[in-house]
Amino acid sequence: MTASRAPLTRDSLRVKIVVQKVRLAGAEYRVIRPARPLKNVALHKDHGYQGHYNMYVDRADGRRMGTLWLLAARSPRSLVHVPMRAGPAVPGIGREAGQPLDLVLAPRSVQLRPSRWKRIRQHLNAAHAPRELRTACVPERDLPASEAEYGIPDDPKEAGRFLLRRDIHAETLLLTGGSAAFREGAKEIFAVTKHGPPAAATGLYLPGGCNYHVCRSIYDWDSGPRDLSGWEQLHVEFCPSWAR
Repeated sequence: MTASRAPLTRDSLRVKIVVQKVRLAGAEYRVIRPARPLKNVALHKDHGYQGHYNMYVDRADGRRMGTLWLLAARSPRSLVHVPMRAGPAVPGIGREAGQPLDLVLAPRSVQLRPSRWKRIRQHLNAAHAPRELRTACVPERDLPASEAEYGIPDDPKEAGRFLLRRDIHAETLLLTGGSAAFREGAKEIFAVTKHGPPAAATGLYLPGGCNYHVCRSIYDWDSGPRDLSGWEQLHVEFCPSWAR
């Protein structure tokens, strides 16, 4: 099965997913998750900078992560959940870098209350919860040009399409937004997987350093004065594969 009705080509992006449905408080939630854990992705809430969120990806699982962001852009009635907080620690980063988090991409049309997420996840993880295995396919043309200039327009009405709201609940970063916001995030993730240096695989990579360091800002929240006390960022960094 595919997650897209658009014509698919050999360049289409594919990811194996599990689809589940949960009924809670009179509402039904359709949840998409990767069929197998993404071991080489991690998300931390940074202890050093209030409100900063750091994502780490290798090339293969980073591309799967980016494809899930594109899938969220094409699935306005579904939540996309990426479990990460129990995954292997990133070498050179470790748990001391911050609180490990899961990620949920929530289209605005779902109208998810963050406080409901913990109960939804409990239903998803129940022993006999129905699960439907699929292969989701997303046309590669959904991905904005990775070398394009920063894609958020100056016009306030147009810029509203790119807004992401963030909430933390039940050890999960919940990002609520529209298709344009999720596609823009996917663009930055794919850029990191593309430019992540091949030489890193030989052991020349320095975590958090300038040598072979490749990173992008996925999203910035500026809610305070310019002394950085109100500035928050979701940031993605390339790391060589650290788990099998």
